[in-house]
Amino acid sequence: MGKASCVGSLVKLKRGKGETRSIIRKALDSDLETLRKNQEKELSAFKVCKEKIIEFNLDMKLVSVEMQFDGSKITFYFTAAQRVDFRELVKDLASIYRTRIELRQIGVRDEAKRISGCGICGRKQCCSAFLNEFEQITTQMAKDQQLALNPSKISGNCGRLLCCLRYENDMYAEIFKDFPPMGCRMTLNGKVGMLNYINIFQMKGLLHYDDGSQEWLTPEELKKGTIENVT
Repeated sequence: MGKASCVGSLVKLKRGKGETRSIIRKALDSDLETLRKNQEKELSAFKVCKEKIIEFNLDMKLVSVEMQFDGSKITFYFTAAQRVDFRELVKDLASIYRTRIELRQIGVRDEAKRISGCGICGRKQCCSAFLNEFEQITTQMAKDQQLALNPSKISGNCGRLLCCLRYENDMYAEIFKDFPPMGCRMTLNGKVGMLNYINIFQMKGLLHYDDGSQEWLTPEELKKGTIENVT
């Protein structure tokens, strides 16, 4: 069971090349009641599994529990620093719930996505809100976006680099094409200075002159200058 989050052309935009499955029907009252009962069972199973993890002294952290709508399988998601031998745990859980049991190890980014929460921007985490896949993110992307390499400022709740650094990077790269290279020294109106900051929202670059003065200039104004060298 799921919830419709968008319609029309937005569906194709969000799904990309992924499979677009068909909706069978609108949920009935009986379906909603089954969902409610399953959620109660998930909460109970979470508590039971945590107790069993302690009992078997397993070095793992339980993240969430998901029950198939028809009750044919219960999946326990967990994180761990290394591989965990949970065979006895699976047997114990199977004997309790009399259904198929799956324990699935996930990474910290998947953990944050499943738990959800708010990012440092105050909005719902991108991974929980709309991202379907995790892409590679590098500190170079943070540098390219003129962000201070402060871990607390460029890391998400998962402790990894912010997802927005990746999907916003192309926009920054496209905008920076209109400006001279960051850090270049240039001569403009008889004065020599360095371009040390670009404000993409105001579409202006800050040229800091050698005499101590500084000036905000548009790309068109900066192009009138002569670049001496790039550092």
